[in-house]
Amino acid sequence: MVKLNKKVTTGLKVLISIILIYFIFTKIDVGEIKGILFKSNFLYVAIAALFFILSKVIAAVRLNLYFHQLKVLLTHVSNFKLYLLGMFYNLFLPGGIGGDAYKGYLLKKTFNVPTKKIVSVLVLDRLSGLLLLFIYACGLLAFLEKEILNGIHWIFILAIPISIIVFWLLNKKYFSYVLPIFWKTTLLSTMVQLAQLVSIWYILLALRIEYDQIAYLIIFLISSIVAVVPLTLGGIGSREVTFFYGAELLNLDQSISVGVSVLFFLITALVSFVGIWYHFKKIKLEVFKTST
Repeated sequence: MVKLNKKVTTGLKVLISIILIYFIFTKIDVGEIKGILFKSNFLYVAIAALFFILSKVIAAVRLNLYFHQLKVLLTHVSNFKLYLLGMFYNLFLPGGIGGDAYKGYLLKKTFNVPTKKIVSVLVLDRLSGLLLLFIYACGLLAFLEKEILNGIHWIFILAIPISIIVFWLLNKKYFSYVLPIFWKTTLLSTMVQLAQLVSIWYILLALRIEYDQIAYLIIFLISSIVAVVPLTLGGIGSREVTFFYGAELLNLDQSISVGVSVLFFLITALVSFVGIWYHFKKIKLEVFKTST
C-alpha cells in the first residue's frame, strides 16, 4: 500500500509538472526562449554554475552542523557525497527514494539515531534556507520601486526581524538541542542564498539583462520558496509559472523571465546529476576522530 501511494503521489507530481510546463509554453514563444538561451554568454553561465556549486557546498556544511548536534560527526567530505546523492534523488528519482528520506534512512541505519531527531534536523535545515529566502525577498522588495508596492514597503522591513524571532522561538521551544548552532546555521543560510543570488545575477548578465535586475532577483527568491512545496517533480513547472506570473506582475519580459528559470534549472540539473556516481558507488560514511 505504501509503494502504491508513492507511485500515485509521483504520478500526480509528474502530471502537475507536465501541465504547468505545457501551460507556460502555450503562453510564450518557445522559439524566442531558444533564441534567448542560445545567445547567452557562456562565460557568465559558467560563473553562475560555480556560484551555484558554492551555495551547495555551504548548504552541505550547514546540514552537517545539524548532524553534529545529534552526535553524528560526519566528515565534511562524507557529508558532501551524501548531499550530492540527495540532490540526484530529489531531482531525478523522487518516486523512488527521496534525497532527504535516503539520508535519514542511512544515518538511522549507521548511527542508530532516533528517527524523530533525524527528521527534525532535516526539516530545520530546509526551514533555515526558507527563512533566508524570505528575508532576502523582503529586503529587496523594501527597496523595489514599483507602483504595486507603493505605501507598503514598511511591511517588508518589519517582516524581517519578526521572521527571525519566530524561527528562533520555534527552535527554542521544540528543538532546543540545536539552539546552540542557531546563529551559525543562520549565517550559513545567509551565505547559501547570497551565493545563489550571485548565481542568478550572472545568469541575468549572461542573458544581457541590464535593467530591472532587482525585480528578477525577487522573482527568483519567491520561485525558490514555491519550488519547495512538494506539488511538482523537483519544482519543475512551479518555478517557471512563478517566473511567468512574477514577470507579468512586475511588468517584465515574460519570455526572458522564463528563460532565466530554464537556465537556472539546467545548471541545477547538471550539478545534481553528478550525484549519480554515488548511486552506483556506495558511500562510506566516515566520522571525525575524537580524542579519548
